[in-house]
Amino acid sequence: QVQLVESGGGLVQAGGSLRLSCAVSGLTVSDYAMGWFRQAPGKEQELVAAITRSALTYSADSVKGRFTISRDDAKNTVSLQMNSLKPDDSAVYYCAAGTVAVAAARTYEFWGQGTQVTVSA
Repeated sequence: QVQLVESGGGLVQAGGSLRLSCAVSGLTVSDYAMGWFRQAPGKEQELVAAITRSALTYSADSVKGRFTISRDDAKNTVSLQMNSLKPDDSAVYYCAAGTVAVAAARTYEFWGQGTQVTVSA
């Protein structure tokens, strides 16, 4: 059974940092493209960052230079370091596993339950 469990969300002031982690079981993260998505109320789900099987990374323009995705193959985890947070970054953040890194959410096969990130002004 595949499980993705996100942690690290919370409430932070604008300009602050958070580190999200995704603990994965039932699959090997280095065998999949891994992505972090977010969805705010009333907005479409957005791919924030992704890492390919060969560890190439992608960041959305909205977070470029502020968010960094990484993978720990030994621990089978994926992380998202978020710096210089803005109120617009407030959303539920989801970890997902799929076959293509930079792709629509519907192409990702496995999903975590999400973790809330709230950035206060």
